[in-house]
Amino acid sequence: MKDFKDKVAIVTGAGSGIGAAIAIELAARGAHVVAADIDMASAVRTVTQISDTLGNPRPCQVDVVDPRSVEQMVAFAVETFGGLHLAVNNAGIGGPSETTANYPLEDWQKIIDVNLNGVFYGLKYEIAAMLKSGGGSIVNMSSILGAVGWENACAYVSTKHALIGLTKTAAMEYAGRNIRINAVGPAFIDTPLLTKNLDAETVGQLAALHPIGRLGTAEEVSALTCFLLSANASFITGSYHLVDGGYTAK
Repeated sequence: MKDFKDKVAIVTGAGSGIGAAIAIELAARGAHVVAADIDMASAVRTVTQISDTLGNPRPCQVDVVDPRSVEQMVAFAVETFGGLHLAVNNAGIGGPSETTANYPLEDWQKIIDVNLNGVFYGLKYEIAAMLKSGGGSIVNMSSILGAVGWENACAYVSTKHALIGLTKTAAMEYAGRNIRINAVGPAFIDTPLLTKNLDAETVGQLAALHPIGRLGTAEEVSALTCFLLSANASFITGSYHLVDGGYTAK
C-alpha cells in the first residue's frame, strides 16, 4: 500500500518507540520522511531501518523547546523534498513523581516547554508550510492522560489535556483550508523508554490496568496515527482518538 506516495512527512521524537514506528510505517507507505529527534544518533538509527527505496528518508536534529530549531526542521523538509503534507508532533517527556504542592518548578517548566510549547511551535511552522503545499494532515500525540488524571504527575497530565484544546482550536481554524488536525491518546505502550526504567513487576502491574490485559505496542499506535493522516480519515478533524486497550472505559 502506497497511499502516502510523494507526500512529505515530519515525525518528531522519531528516534525510538512510537515515533520510530510511525516514521517507518509512513515510509513503507510511500512518504518522504524526515525523522526528527533531539538525539541525532537516534534519528539516524531510525532512518537506517528504512530502506532508501522507501521515500529516501532523512534524519534531522531538532530541539522542540527552541522555536528556531522547529522552524529550521520544517524548512529542512521543504527544502529537501519540496513541500510538507504530513506531520506528527510526537516528541515528549515525563517527569518526576511528586504531589502538586511539592512539584519542582524547574521540572514543571521543562515539561510545559517540551510537551506543550513544542507542539505549538510545530503547528505554527507546519501549518504555514502545508498551506503553501495545498493542505495536509497533522497528528498531535497526547495520551490517555489527556482524558483522565494520574496522581503525582500534574505537569505531564496538564500538558496532555492542553494538547486536546490546542488540537481542537487549530483544527477549527484550518478545516476550511484543507488541513486536518487530530490528537491520539495512547495508554501504556511497550517501548524502550518505559521498560528500561521499570522492573518486570511494575510493568506487569501497568499491563493489568488495561482490560485487554497487556501493554500496547508502538505499531498499534502507528496504525491509528497513520489512519488519521490518510485520506481514509478525510472527514475527521479536531478530534481525540484513544488507543488504550480499554483503559478509559473502566
